[in-house]
Amino acid sequence: MAQIMAVFKMIVAFITLLPQILVPITDSYDKTFYEDWSADQAYTAEYAIELEKDPAKDFVVLNLADVQLDDMEYYSGMGAESEAMITKLVEEIQPDLITLSGDNAWATLAYINLVNFVDSFDIPWAPVMGNHDGQGCISEFWCAYLFDQAENCLWKFGPADMGHGNYVINVTENGKVIHTLFMMDTHNNGTFTDENGNTVEGYDHLWNNQIEWYEWAVNGIAAEAGHVVESTAIMHIPVYEMKTTWEKYYDKENDCFTGPYAEGSFGVIHETPCPGAVNNHFMDTVLALGSTKNMIFGHDHVCNASFVYEGVRLSYGLKLGKACYYEEGLQGGSTLSIGSDGVATFAHHFAE
Repeated sequence: MAQIMAVFKMIVAFITLLPQILVPITDSYDKTFYEDWSADQAYTAEYAIELEKDPAKDFVVLNLADVQLDDMEYYSGMGAESEAMITKLVEEIQPDLITLSGDNAWATLAYINLVNFVDSFDIPWAPVMGNHDGQGCISEFWCAYLFDQAENCLWKFGPADMGHGNYVINVTENGKVIHTLFMMDTHNNGTFTDENGNTVEGYDHLWNNQIEWYEWAVNGIAAEAGHVVESTAIMHIPVYEMKTTWEKYYDKENDCFTGPYAEGSFGVIHETPCPGAVNNHFMDTVLALGSTKNMIFGHDHVCNASFVYEGVRLSYGLKLGKACYYEEGLQGGSTLSIGSDGVATFAHHFAE
């Protein structure tokens, strides 16, 4: 009976949501939405989205990871549970910005419902794509278009030929940039050549042109501000160093990092981290530039570890809800609290 009711609700929702379903549905619309970007162009302050921080309090970002409902899950009751969890987090944390770190949903009706629901808080929000976004939907571009049309969503399609949604958000105080958020698409799967010349298949990660774009933006923001501005990168698939550090320094019996990664670390890793199939050496660029001090990932649902790698905190965002797969006690949201000095502090907020 419950399944029959869920199907009935899906049919009614399909009819109700038909106008949103019938947004541009083919990739033939792509080029009209994306930027023509070149590393030779000058960076200007107008390039980034700006959000002004209240000097009297921290600027708080609430991150939601891997909501990932399909249509049947959404209309069988899991959608209401996830929405209640999000509502509680928003009410308790009172964020200035909500971010979604990918695998947001993976079916048409569930995607529309998530976009409409997050937008209903009347709080600025900013998503990135995960490897499952677009699956079970009309297309990944269709999902991106929903973001673009949402009233409170800060989404930008970003430069062409870099995937969907690479954009910059600058947090300002008294008109000066104090912190930057880099929202970046880590794509899906692919075939790659590793450093030994072998062909490997697996998860993708940031492309070379995205790393070039990131460097261009970091340097441009620094030139405008007169100093290197602290930043955070939010993406779905974790960097390669998440796995290599786990392999060498994680004590599985005691669920903790050891050696140089013991101090300042928290959270657990209950499945093998799944970065890109090959190392794209993005971290080398990050360390050389000295701007990004936090990275927030999704992707691995039963991991919530956070540790400092050579001065950069690498963190799994806490998974939101029970869709796809999950572990009891590892659900909720995560926050990034940015002070007037631009320094950001990462924390988890567990759902009861």
